[in-house]
Amino acid sequence: MYQAQTRGVRVTAAPRFMEAESSHAQGRYFWAYSIEIENLSQQTVQLMTRHWIITDGRGEVHEVRGQGVVGKQPVLRPGESFSYTSGCPLTTPDGSMQGFYAMQDESGAVFDVEVPLFPLDSPYVKKVLH
Repeated sequence: MYQAQTRGVRVTAAPRFMEAESSHAQGRYFWAYSIEIENLSQQTVQLMTRHWIITDGRGEVHEVRGQGVVGKQPVLRPGESFSYTSGCPLTTPDGSMQGFYAMQDESGAVFDVEVPLFPLDSPYVKKVLH
C-alpha cells in the first residue's frame, strides 16, 4: 500500500494487476486500484475533483481530470473515510499513477490532497538487475 497525507487528509492506494482483464498478446494490460481517503483533520471536507497523472512504460504521460470519484463527491466529517475501487488500462506491461484530489473545507477554501505515486507492474515486466 502507498500513502500520502495532506492537511490532515490521508490517501492510501493499493493497486493489483488483473490478469483476466489483460492480454499480453494484444498489448492490453489492466489494473484495479483501491483508494481509501481518511479525514484525520478537525474540519469537514468534500472531494470536488480528481486529477490523475498516468505514466506508461514508455514514459508517455496521460492526464485524467474530472468531477469527484466513481460518480461521487463524498463529504467526510472528522474521523470519517471513503473507499472506492477503479481501474486503469495501459498498452504497456508497466507504468505508474499519481495525482491530486481537490478538496473543499468548511470555509469554502479549496486545496489539493496528494494521491501517492504507485506502480502498475505486471508479471510481463522484464526486470533488469545491475
